[in-house]
Amino acid sequence: MDFQGEKDVMDVDGFKRRYRRFLYVCLMVSIIFMGGLLYFTAKDALPDEIHIFADQETDWEEIFDEPFVSLDSSVEVSQRGSYRVGCRLFGVIPLKTVKVSTIEPQSVYASGSPVGIYMETNGVLVIDSGEIKDKNGIWQTPAKHIIHPGDYIKSVNGEELEDKRQLIDMVDKNHGEPMKLEVLRYDELIPVALTPILTDEGVYKLGIWVRDNIQGIGTMTFVDEENNFAALGHGISDIDTGERLEISEGELYRAQILSVQKGASGSPGELKGMIDYDDSMRIGQINKNTENGITGILKSNLGTEFSKERYPIGLKQDIEKGPAQILCDVGEGTQKYEVEIRDIDWNEKDTNKSFEIHVTDARLLEKTGGIVQGMSGSPILQDGSLIGAVTHVFVNDPARGYGIFAETMLENMK
Repeated sequence: MDFQGEKDVMDVDGFKRRYRRFLYVCLMVSIIFMGGLLYFTAKDALPDEIHIFADQETDWEEIFDEPFVSLDSSVEVSQRGSYRVGCRLFGVIPLKTVKVSTIEPQSVYASGSPVGIYMETNGVLVIDSGEIKDKNGIWQTPAKHIIHPGDYIKSVNGEELEDKRQLIDMVDKNHGEPMKLEVLRYDELIPVALTPILTDEGVYKLGIWVRDNIQGIGTMTFVDEENNFAALGHGISDIDTGERLEISEGELYRAQILSVQKGASGSPGELKGMIDYDDSMRIGQINKNTENGITGILKSNLGTEFSKERYPIGLKQDIEKGPAQILCDVGEGTQKYEVEIRDIDWNEKDTNKSFEIHVTDARLLEKTGGIVQGMSGSPILQDGSLIGAVTHVFVNDPARGYGIFAETMLENMK
């Protein structure tokens, strides 16, 4: 009998069965993968939270215009007047619950004007610590592992600290005795002790570098009817520590753009200007420095000078990819320049990077290369509404940058 032939037939049949099982497994894995991809893509495409205008009809189908996504017929109403809308995939699979809050329609005056910024820190900011040479020529590190970069020194020996000049005087008069400091670190007050060292120069020092103020030029975004303003679209951080500054007070001054350092790949450009810190040039007060920009109030008679045309606030769900304009001053007065919105992310955790813009205006590209430092806060307009502000530039492509939603900046003013 031909047992070898029979064995060959059995091997072929077994191989075919294994191959069919392999194809079946591959098919199931592909279906699961594609289903998961569809689920998470649809979920990410929906906002976590939206605002709608009170007393205005809302086109839900347009807001949630995603294939295979349907809305629940009922909503959960909260005690505060907001409510939640459930979204399902294929009308069956729970996808996301979107929080909806109603707000009153509001118009503001778009600006685009350069402003000078002066802020004093809430305490004395520690930039870094290091070595100092004592009177015997020995290098000492009295603050190492005690004071950290980003700490704010709030008081010394129980006395509230206002500026670094006061700190220098207190160290000098302490004659090398231990000093009790209270520092603010990550929103927590911490007591520490430091002993000044007598240096080879005959001066007592703590071995720390400190700062108590910061200055610069930015762009005002908008002003409301009560002269409250919003600017920059992102917080002001210390250049050395990278941390957003905790401020005690700040002031806004007139500024003039004198020249432009053109941006290039790998080298962000900059608006260079002049700020006159004379009291007569002060135009307003800064109240907050938040991750979404600075806010405050202008002097009562200056609102119209630093604001231009009035625009309604555009909600994020109304923004579309395509043409838009920015308002900014690059040394030739405030003008409109053409840009294009390339991408929109409703749920970006970094709220001042919520959508991407691309400068298309030949005049601005010739003058600045695109977006440069100092343009942060430049208003972005689309279809007659103020929809946001410029916040960041792409280091490797100055024609591209990020923006923040106008409604986020408006909410930040509260």
